[in-house]
Amino acid sequence: MVKKMVQLFFAVIGVVLGYAFSPDLFRIVFHLTYAPFNSKWFGAALGGSIFVLSTVWLVNYVTALIKWTEERLQKAPLADIVGGTIGMVFGLLVAYLFAPELRVIPVVGLPLQFFVSLLLAYLGLRIGFTKREDLVSLFAGRLTLKERDKDKRGGGYRPGEAKLLDTSVIIDGRIADLVQTGFLDGVLVIPSFVLEELQHIADSSDVLKRNRGRRGLDVLNRIQKEQKVKVKVMEVDFEDLQEVDSKLVRLAKQLQGKVVTNDFNLNKVCELQGVPVLNINDLANALKPIVLPGEELTVQVIKDGKEYNQGVAYLDDGTMIVIEGGREYIGAKVDVLVTSVLQTSAGRMIFAKPKLLEKAL
Repeated sequence: MVKKMVQLFFAVIGVVLGYAFSPDLFRIVFHLTYAPFNSKWFGAALGGSIFVLSTVWLVNYVTALIKWTEERLQKAPLADIVGGTIGMVFGLLVAYLFAPELRVIPVVGLPLQFFVSLLLAYLGLRIGFTKREDLVSLFAGRLTLKERDKDKRGGGYRPGEAKLLDTSVIIDGRIADLVQTGFLDGVLVIPSFVLEELQHIADSSDVLKRNRGRRGLDVLNRIQKEQKVKVKVMEVDFEDLQEVDSKLVRLAKQLQGKVVTNDFNLNKVCELQGVPVLNINDLANALKPIVLPGEELTVQVIKDGKEYNQGVAYLDDGTMIVIEGGREYIGAKVDVLVTSVLQTSAGRMIFAKPKLLEKAL
């Protein structure tokens, strides 16, 4: 289709030139004044035919150039195209304003006008491409008053953009590795009441709590140094609420954000109140190796279970395996067959029984 359009373009040019100049050309150059050489329609047909035949080699190059340009435009972001086009249009408008002044210059006026037009169009294209974000935002306009009020009520965040961190996920520390990998986008919001609770834990007289609190503060410092995500400490509090989890849920509703946690109970509260949750434990469990019923594992029984004659073992990733009839194997390695897998937000549990017992049956 493109090739036919290019051929038609050259044919039209030949027809127009033949119609306009062929009678004078035959009369002055070849001294032919009789029909059909003095007919403009004959010149149009002849000019079109000559142009079509003489530009056969050029059609393929022009077609290839058009297809190459089309592919580049399809791959280019819309903001780049809009910015470059706007800049080029402004450049051509400026060139049009200077055209009358340049055209009156003797001898070089017309070539100079053509050169200045190309130069200003190119400069406008480059400037528009460089400043594309500013140009797009300028022509996009400002938000309406209704949208502004909505953004003000939501803290200026789009729905789902704000990720609210609770104390447990900060102390856990895996959130820092998750941020470093770039899997979390948007804005990480740390409410002031969560930070106060973290500081209170770090000042505790209990050594274990104090170490956990200080670890959480170190994790926050590490997150703030990351360039892949924006971190904001929000000064906010709800005097009518005492529990930090309740404050976090209310703030998440106001910001239309998501709560990032690994607290099982907070996860359930958020689900009941319709607040989206990103549970680190759910992510970790989803990335654990899949174990299916009937698979064989070799594990070391560590201790006895809660029920009679049960033994407990652990995989390398910390997944607990409850072994029916495994109490007698405590302290030893045993081959077991997986019977079922229980998956919850609190973790994954695997139920199994000794392979020797299966053979005996």
